[in-house]
Amino acid sequence: MGWNTIEDVKSGLFSGFERPEFVYFIHSFYVPTCDWTIATTNYIQPYSSALHKDNFYATQFHPEKSGRVGERILKNFIEIK
Repeated sequence: MGWNTIEDVKSGLFSGFERPEFVYFIHSFYVPTCDWTIATTNYIQPYSSALHKDNFYATQFHPEKSGRVGERILKNFIEIK
């Protein structure tokens, strides 16, 4: 739980991100990296902090609690076509 960075971003969800950004995590479970991983975080080992498959997006962190970075992610989500 707490703040950590998202890295290796691979989606329009993270448009405008040029470096690892801090977001707020509150869960202790995780999804291993896989074909649908669009962002990773490293806490002891790398894991999927965001995933995308078809028209579904999921984040392990809380964008609404992640300040300006989370606001940017939510804005990008609204603008995805």
